Amino acid sequence: MYLVDKTEPLDSRRTRIWLDGEAAFALYNGEMRRLHVKEGEELSAETYETVMTEILPKRARERALYYLKSQARTEREVWSKLRQGMYPDSVIQDTVIFLKRYHYIDDAEYARNYIETAGCRKSRREIEQRLRIKGIESDIIRDVFDETAPPTGETLKRILKKRHYSAEASEEETRKTIGYLMRRGFGYEEIRRAMVEMHNDA
Repeated sequence: MYLVDKTEPLDSRRTRIWLDGEAAFALYNGEMRRLHVKEGEELSAETYETVMTEILPKRARERALYYLKSQARTEREVWSKLRQGMYPDSVIQDTVIFLKRYHYIDDAEYARNYIETAGCRKSRREIEQRLRIKGIESDIIRDVFDETAPPTGETLKRILKKRHYSAEASEEETRKTIGYLMRRGFGYEEIRRAMVEMHNDA
């Protein structure tokens, strides 16, 4: 048995349920009425089991699939979204396992697609930083980068051409271009190498 020691309205439709002094989950008001969940009363083990194994898992999967409908997401993003919905970690974990099993989320594939899209215009450091912010593990980023990303020199030459850099650029223009590229995460030596190659190709 659990004591429902607090109920906290989240909006006009949902209420957060506190059990034995801890925030446990959120229920829709209709579910509370159907399950007879009331503040100050006990919640039976059977009702708790129904909530944790039937109501919340079904709703969490539906919420996650809807969240994934518009675009690809990382595992961390799904965790964050479901936590915002007040789902218990155990329910989120089971939901994530389901999503990964059926390839609704795949951090390696997410990283691969991002690198293929951004690799021709961003430095490796920029891309790695962006993917880490998304919650993708460093070893996944490294492995996917090694098999997917275009050579750094080609990326640099593409950016230099886009910025209309040429062998006739003044020393000041060259310095500004190098500074711009270094701020984007490219190394000085690889920038100079790409510039030399462009001069040779001209």
